[in-house]
Amino acid sequence: MTRLHTPRWAWVLTGSGHFFVECFELIRSLDHCDVFVTKAADEVLRMYGLKLDFSDTTRVLRDKTASAVPVGEFYHGVYHSVVIAPATSNTVAKCVAGISDTIATNVYAQAGKCRLPSIVFACDTAPELETMAPHGMVKVYPRPIDLENTERLKAFEYTEVVESFADLKLAVARRKGVVEGSG
Repeated sequence: MTRLHTPRWAWVLTGSGHFFVECFELIRSLDHCDVFVTKAADEVLRMYGLKLDFSDTTRVLRDKTASAVPVGEFYHGVYHSVVIAPATSNTVAKCVAGISDTIATNVYAQAGKCRLPSIVFACDTAPELETMAPHGMVKVYPRPIDLENTERLKAFEYTEVVESFADLKLAVARRKGVVEGSG
């Protein structure tokens, strides 16, 4: 039996298709990552025809329990960083309100309680966006409350909110450098 390498990355996939495919490539660039898949993300996977085919150092944990049992590992030093990418407006709103009733929001809450750095790639960051949908590019017009919640989340301790995929790549690379530099 292979021993679990710790600490690990915790990457959360939510129900947004915004740069969903590109996020897979970033996950594949990380050694020792656990991918937390919300029920909504499972639906998006089917819509995009994607499979969770990662390396053998990556575990996939699905949202199957009411209390999100896998988040207990945060208290045992299993994780060094959290990435929620892409993050739906629903996930961002719940994180801002302190609601932790999905695996995504529970991971974020536990990371905060353990003072672990979180990177959140919020989908709704501008009054008008173009994003890839399963059948091509679409225009999206986030509501003012969605934009406000993204701004509010930026003020949370141990949280870096990024607004573009390029910024996500940079934030993950910076965090990777810190983690690898301390090992």
